[in-house]
Amino acid sequence: MKPDTGAGAAPGMRPWGFVVWFGTVSLLADVVYEGARSVTGPLLASLGASSLVVGVVTGAGEAAALGLRLVSGPLADRTHRFWGLAIAGYALTVVSVPLLGVAGVLWAACVLVIAERVGKAVRSPAKDTLLSHATAATGRGRGFAVHEAMDQIGALVGPLLVAGVLALTGDDYAPALGVLAVPGAAALGLLVRLRSRVPDPEAYERGAAPKAPRAAAGGRLPTAFWTYAAFTAATTTGFATFGVLSYHLVQRHLLATAWVPVLYAGAMAVDAVAALVTGWLYDRYGSRVLVALPVLTAAVPCLAFTHTLAPAAAGSLVWGAAMGIQESTLRAVVADLVPSGRRATAYGVFAGAVGAASLAGGALTGGLYGYSVPVLITVVVVIQVLALALLGVTTTRRTRPGTG
Repeated sequence: MKPDTGAGAAPGMRPWGFVVWFGTVSLLADVVYEGARSVTGPLLASLGASSLVVGVVTGAGEAAALGLRLVSGPLADRTHRFWGLAIAGYALTVVSVPLLGVAGVLWAACVLVIAERVGKAVRSPAKDTLLSHATAATGRGRGFAVHEAMDQIGALVGPLLVAGVLALTGDDYAPALGVLAVPGAAALGLLVRLRSRVPDPEAYERGAAPKAPRAAAGGRLPTAFWTYAAFTAATTTGFATFGVLSYHLVQRHLLATAWVPVLYAGAMAVDAVAALVTGWLYDRYGSRVLVALPVLTAAVPCLAFTHTLAPAAAGSLVWGAAMGIQESTLRAVVADLVPSGRRATAYGVFAGAVGAASLAGGALTGGLYGYSVPVLITVVVVIQVLALALLGVTTTRRTRPGTG
């Protein structure tokens, strides 16, 4: 099968330009799916979902977004159709979200929540691989962090847009999610334009390290990668979904439905700051900076599931900080651990492990929330202690970027 990367073509823009324009695509796409994600819990609850259903569906959505990359990652490496897979995945997401607002019945809404996440599964290994080539020239941590920070501008705008439309329409989800079709179309148009300008982003990495051989799309993934994937899966298992957090806020009458997206937007602003800070620290100090992730993950249920607004809202902001590390620095480490010819496969395997952990975490937090919040907190803390031990093993094997 002929690759769609235009191998051998010189990049049509500088590495930072590619990172910024790809970040703009992600910004627009985040307006779409983060706008929808900010109200998934209340929307499903309005259709009759219990806390367990919300936890399982949102956990299953994250599992689909991550687990299916076990297929899309190796497929991208084998075919080199990185751009085609990225465009197809974004298209599925931007179509699913407006339909979610008019689903009308619980089963259809659940299907669309998961379909939107499948779109992320299709595009993400290819997208991360394309981005990783440019970050070889900009610095892994900084490049992924800037991309994530731009992501979160969209994640800030999307929920605020949804909140505004909900307030104007009396909590009508159809127009609130329907308006998101506009930035979705803009994201697709810009992505196609970016592909025409930079058909072969791998040229950035070849230019940054011309003497480094390109690994073939076969062979074993490094041992340090597997240890690192185990750490990430462990810390994700105890990580609550925002669906469960928002369910708690609305069902306990701590926050009106229209204000939930505003809180989510605040969490996304914290996400952007956390990404930039940890990305810069990672380029200087390596993967040791990830010790913050299990600590933040353990703090989320301690704060978020209280019965007063201030600590519950603080828990959502801490959740945002943990998400910032997950979505930027965790991905940067994978790019440093695995050579380019196996990188999409590695992103797929990595995401598959995290996807299984997300499903377990969604079911765990949703189920234990309904049973006993103190038990939920205890279980999450124990899991994060295990995650810290696995991180210790990882950092003894690899203490700085570019090694392992």
